[in-house]
Amino acid sequence: MTSNAFPLNSTLPVAVVGAGPVGLTTALGLAYYNIPFLLFEANAGVSSETKAGTTLTRTLEIWQRFGAADKILTKGLRVDEIGDIERATNKARRSVKLHLLHDETRFPFVINLPQHDMEPVLRECVATSAVGLTYFGHRLIDFTQHDDRVDLHFDTPSGKQTFQASYLLACDGGRSTVREKLGVTVNGRSFPERYSLIDLKVDLDIENPRDFPYLAYFSDAKEWMILIRQPQCWRFLYPLPQGQKDYSIDDLRDKAIHFIGQVSNVEVLGSNIYNIHHRVAEKWRHNRIMLLGDAAHLITPMWALGLNTGILDANSIAWRMAWLLRGWGDASLLDSYEHEQKPVAEQGSGEMAEAARSYMASQSKHVKAMSEHDWGNAYTRSLLGVRLGLAGSSNWSMVKSYAGPPPVEVGDRAPDGLLHDAAGRETRLHDLFGRSFVALYFTDTRHRPDIPQNDTPWLMHYAVSRWDAPLDSNIRDRSLLDPGGRIAQRYGCQADTMVLVRPDDYVAAIEPMAAGTAQAAYRAALGHRQHQATPA
Repeated sequence: MTSNAFPLNSTLPVAVVGAGPVGLTTALGLAYYNIPFLLFEANAGVSSETKAGTTLTRTLEIWQRFGAADKILTKGLRVDEIGDIERATNKARRSVKLHLLHDETRFPFVINLPQHDMEPVLRECVATSAVGLTYFGHRLIDFTQHDDRVDLHFDTPSGKQTFQASYLLACDGGRSTVREKLGVTVNGRSFPERYSLIDLKVDLDIENPRDFPYLAYFSDAKEWMILIRQPQCWRFLYPLPQGQKDYSIDDLRDKAIHFIGQVSNVEVLGSNIYNIHHRVAEKWRHNRIMLLGDAAHLITPMWALGLNTGILDANSIAWRMAWLLRGWGDASLLDSYEHEQKPVAEQGSGEMAEAARSYMASQSKHVKAMSEHDWGNAYTRSLLGVRLGLAGSSNWSMVKSYAGPPPVEVGDRAPDGLLHDAAGRETRLHDLFGRSFVALYFTDTRHRPDIPQNDTPWLMHYAVSRWDAPLDSNIRDRSLLDPGGRIAQRYGCQADTMVLVRPDDYVAAIEPMAAGTAQAAYRAALGHRQHQATPA
């Protein structure tokens, strides 16, 4: 029996409230694990507001697994280098060379795509799911928790309605109704400055060529700017000084033109002025209710850290719900969700975004996330460098300040890479991850090591070796060829080492190979004694 066919311990679906990018990605994650869901959105249609515009590499990897990346990529502009320019002198500072990640991921770039174009694509992907339903125009007004369910009460076009769910995943944004009803304290601060986004239809490629990078940060002590080439326009983001009068559309347009010089045929397509926050909910898990995305953390939208940090939440919660509802794990998985993700938002993305804001305003000459090493900068800014504090550890990090790839540690995202399966087909490591935990045994298959059978849906086993497994070996079907030992070198593994990777791509354990090592590491990664469910 496959993991997706394993029976669930609840007949009720999981409720996802909020159909923005984080809620949609959460729904896609549940669909990936064949977990029935109900997705609720208060608005009747897609938001037309000028919002987030850059999707980072780690988010693309998550969307790839959940089945949305291909459609997203057809709509967006790929950017393999992020410019950093001193506005006063027009002198380039150290850029972020994402193309250096070509051995680390299938996406050695970020993409520019405005949220109002991104959301319809994600909605189309969610709509194809056979295990979920989406309800628009359903505004949550209250909910009641019980021992075995959550009752959700909505205002709908047909009047008040109540739905039952096994769990409630709150993705309902910075003004979260769920968070408010729970009475959750939000810690942090809001800033007096505001930011302005304005989208201009203007030709800076041919008619008025500037050869600007498609994503560039212009630093300046008086007024910095971020320039983003969107598929249908150019987006300008800049700060509005404290106490400044409200700007008209003409004012915003003129400020943008002031940066690029006089141009012709300028049309304003959209604009948005919004406040700046670094605020995090004190508690994310409330029995059967979890907070995700902006409902859990409001982060200054610098370096695209706001939305993309929320996607990390969605990636983390999806597999936990699958394990919990299949009886493979218990509710401690929900506690570890908060333990792992909260520091990333509170002390990682939030602080990094604020440091970046100061750096842009020439108030600081250094940002921890920007070192002298190009590889480390690319790994950090793409969010590939996030290390989670697993199993109660506080050894989390968001920064990789290295000239080249360091050995993998517990909590790191497992690097991607190319291997070859027993049939000679090229196989990506990340395509093996997702449905289950995966134990990688870095070994010499000529010695016919004892690699467990792949007979459980929750834990799979593969030998990784630069030596092809003999044809008569009983492990050939679960052996992966690593020519030149490149993957073993990237992971930094000694001979006969087992690396356990979670469904969300994070390394749960690194241990010497021995009988039962992977199974013991798996149980430890769940934080409790695994429920002894057996596939039919």
